[in-house]
Amino acid sequence: MTMRAHLVVHRPAFTLDISLEVAPGEVVALLGPNGAGKTTALRALAGLTAMSGGEIVLDGHRLHTLAAEQRPIGMVFQDYLLFPHLSALDNVAFGPRCRGASKAEARRTAAALLERVGLAGHAASRPRQLSGGQAQRVALARALAVEPKLLLLDEPLAALDAHTRLEIRSQLRRHLAGFDGATVLVTHDPLDAMVLADRLIVIEHGAIVQQGTPAEVARRPRTDYVARLVGLNLYRGVADGTRVKVGELLFSSSDRLEGPVFVAFSPAAVALYRTRPDGSPRNLWQATIDGIERHGDNVRVHLDGPFAAFSDITPAALADLDLTPGQEVWASVKATETHAYPA
Repeated sequence: MTMRAHLVVHRPAFTLDISLEVAPGEVVALLGPNGAGKTTALRALAGLTAMSGGEIVLDGHRLHTLAAEQRPIGMVFQDYLLFPHLSALDNVAFGPRCRGASKAEARRTAAALLERVGLAGHAASRPRQLSGGQAQRVALARALAVEPKLLLLDEPLAALDAHTRLEIRSQLRRHLAGFDGATVLVTHDPLDAMVLADRLIVIEHGAIVQQGTPAEVARRPRTDYVARLVGLNLYRGVADGTRVKVGELLFSSSDRLEGPVFVAFSPAAVALYRTRPDGSPRNLWQATIDGIERHGDNVRVHLDGPFAAFSDITPAALADLDLTPGQEVWASVKATETHAYPA
């Protein structure tokens, strides 16, 4: 049941042109900034958005020639779109009924799926009586009720509060692990993608800019968007052995390479000084503080200078250094914390 697709959709602002392959049992997450084309891709797969070109082949069958209701697809929408006048049981039974199952058979299927997602006790509840997490699980059960070969999820956790999201994310991962078809997930949340997906595909301006396992993408971002997503400072440079020229600065790296490279380091690796530190520390530059904000348990300092950078320091360090916006500081990163890889 491998799904292979080449999706081409012309939009006024951009053209989506991407190729996807998703294996049986695999969960692939589409990540990207707003307007990148993620939801357009999902809707094209579902048959809800007309394609300008390309094809969708699932288990050897050409889906792009079929109407949306004829495709062996289950979809969970961002706002779930449960029928407000139907119970949870009848919402889940709706798909099988549309596929020709008897009322009794459809209800048996629905009851089994509600039990599978832990909602057997809420079968008679209407959507307005369900919490956000319960509604999400009903929507997932409804998508699975048609026995799809391809499962599509559009921001399935976006409507949940932070506490509920943590619990439902874990449950959703277990449910997806039990689905033997191909799954495509759209999300803007990197944590959702890292936890739920086996592989990430990053889309910007309608094109794929990076793909790989969550660990590969997090370790070696290739665009500013991905770097911000995984919390790294990222720059382009030219390597000569362990030395990398980034603009006018020469960095020492822990990697030996030649030619165009990316250089990445964590904001936590950036040390700040009020005055130039003694000795000759490598990877040292002068910068101006552009802003200071709370970042989790630490403080994120925005630096401007030869290039923009982030430094994460403790509140105690902020007080000791007496840092304020507009102030000039020295910043440094150890060579062992500076990683280069081919561009």
